[in-house]
Amino acid sequence: MLLIPPMTMMEFFRKSEGVWFTQRTVHHFDTVADESGESKLHVGVVPSDDERVQIICESQGINPAKAKVGASFMWQPHEDQGDPNPDQAAVLVDVPDDETGLSGKLLRNQGYIERIPVICRYWFGKDGVLTIDTEYEQNQGQERCWFLTEDFRVRVSTVRMLNGVYLMTYCSERRLMSSQNLAQMVENNLARLT
Repeated sequence: MLLIPPMTMMEFFRKSEGVWFTQRTVHHFDTVADESGESKLHVGVVPSDDERVQIICESQGINPAKAKVGASFMWQPHEDQGDPNPDQAAVLVDVPDDETGLSGKLLRNQGYIERIPVICRYWFGKDGVLTIDTEYEQNQGQERCWFLTEDFRVRVSTVRMLNGVYLMTYCSERRLMSSQNLAQMVENNLARLT
């Protein structure tokens, strides 16, 4: 089956919606030991008329009417079975440069590196790779993300800190299936056999 990569942020958020099992490795380019870990990432699409989108746009001095769509990102340790705290979600808002949606600004209520509101630049390559550049107060970051299949994606990022230290992160993410999704897949496969 041919994968059609997302080429707009709306397509990217919709394709990302759901729960992902993330395996991550962080390489520090100084004396700190490398890190690795596992977590769950919960992604939900946030409509442009959602109050959170309005608040984030207004806090960044952007007309909320320019917002196309938003998304909520919540992380939790892999072993946690409950729902993550929605009050700790990072909410991203898409403000595309034009009607193609190939590039634009991402407004975040909090950044990944520094927990402050931030405006990022994004663009989609012809190959469907999403690149996000972020200038924080004391750090610079670039993240690239692409789908290998509908249910498996890769994220790599680099961060340069004010003190000159670099770190690089590699994440492989596999979509977690609900028991209903698995039952439907089994039913579909059994139907193919008859």
